Amino acid sequence: MLAYGCAADAIDEYLRIGETTVLEATRRFCKMIVHSYGDEYLHEPTVSDVELLLRKNKDRGFPGMLGSLDCMHSNWDKYPSAESWAYTVYKGSESIVLEAVVSYELWFWHAFFGMPGSNNDINVMNRSYVFRSFINGKAPPVKFVVNGHSYDMGYYLGDGIYTEISTIVMVIKYPDS
Repeated sequence: MLAYGCAADAIDEYLRIGETTVLEATRRFCKMIVHSYGDEYLHEPTVSDVELLLRKNKDRGFPGMLGSLDCMHSNWDKYPSAESWAYTVYKGSESIVLEAVVSYELWFWHAFFGMPGSNNDINVMNRSYVFRSFINGKAPPVKFVVNGHSYDMGYYLGDGIYTEISTIVMVIKYPDS
């Protein structure tokens, strides 16, 4: 069901396993993944993680950067047809949006799947816990200086789709060096 994105009742006929058994096995599998990998991978960055991110990014010429932010649309052709109204049509098919923040080593330290409704980068960002943390004043403490100006809030590298807010720095579209 997870690998092919098919409904539980479709597996019932193919594998001769009841729908409730498939759903229970999937639930147990997901719980085990969270139990096995949650402490290491499914958490917000710790203070030492933030220090490492800031140090590595400063060494690479990006002082104060917490990570690179982007959203991607994943076509979802196996969505539950009863809930088709909930998923946005993007380039001709239903899709779900994944917002991710990654580090210099491609550590996905934040992943948030868009909720049903109008799924675009801005709507997903507005519901994301990373940006709720900034709004609620729970952002990691960051202090850095660029061109003689002091800053006390980290930022994310993003593309031009995001609104102009101080926590997202847009990439240079046509760098000359």
